[in-house]
Amino acid sequence: MYFAKKIGGLALIAAMLWLTACSGTPEAGTEPKQTPEQSQEQAPVQTPKQTPEHTQTAQPAATTQPPQETKTSSTGQPQDLEGLPPLVEEAASTVMNSIKNKDMKQLAAWVHRDKGLRFSPYAYVDTKNDLVFTQEEVEGLMNDSTKRVWRTFAGSGDLIELTFADYYKRFVYDADFIQKAEIAVNKGLGQGTTINNLNEVYPKEQYDFVEYHIAGIDPSVEGMDWRSLRLVFEKIGEDHALVGIIHDQWTP
Repeated sequence: MYFAKKIGGLALIAAMLWLTACSGTPEAGTEPKQTPEQSQEQAPVQTPKQTPEHTQTAQPAATTQPPQETKTSSTGQPQDLEGLPPLVEEAASTVMNSIKNKDMKQLAAWVHRDKGLRFSPYAYVDTKNDLVFTQEEVEGLMNDSTKRVWRTFAGSGDLIELTFADYYKRFVYDADFIQKAEIAVNKGLGQGTTINNLNEVYPKEQYDFVEYHIAGIDPSVEGMDWRSLRLVFEKIGEDHALVGIIHDQWTP
C-alpha cells in the first residue's frame, strides 16, 4: 500500500511538470508579435525623389556649334563673323598679321580688286615707278623668283633690284611691327629727310592709313634706325580695300 501511494505521488508530480512545460511553449504556426522598435528597424526604405539639381545634371551636354566662315562684302573685301565691315584699325591688324606670317592669300583678299596694291620702299610715293600688283599677282609673289626694280636706294642711288621675297625682308617686314610698334590712324609718326606725299597721292577724303612705327631698334645709334610701315586703305562705303604698303626709315 505504501509503495502504491509512493508511485501515485510520483506520477502526479510528473504530470504537473509536463503541463507546466506545455503551457510555456508557443503554438506551432503562431508568429511572434513585433515590438515598435522592431517595426521601425524593418520599415522599407523609400528612395528620395530627384531634386531639380539632380535632373539638370542628367541632361546631355550641349553640342558645340561649328565656327562660321568669314564673309565678304559685295566689294569682295573681308567682313567679320556678323557680316559687318571691320574698322580700319581691325583691317590693318589683320593685314599686318598676314604680312608677318607671309600669308599671301590672306593679304591678297584685302587688295583692291581694280586698283591693285602699290609697294613704296620709302615715304615718297612714286606713282610712275612704284610697282603695283593685282590680287592674283599678290597671292603668288612670295614664291615668284623674278627680280624686279623697286626704285633706287636712298643715298647711293643704286637700283633696288630684288625678288619680292628679298624686297619683303628689306622694305616690308624688316622689324617686329606686331610686338614693338606704336600705332596711329591717319597720323604720321616717323619723319625723316624723305618727302612724305602720302596725303597728296591718297587724299584723306577717300583714303585711311594706319601707321606702325618703331622709334628705334639699337639704342647705340640713337634713333637712326627707326622704322615705319604705313598701310593705306581706300574707303568704299563702310568697307576698306588695301591699295598701298609704304615703308619708311631713317635716310641720310
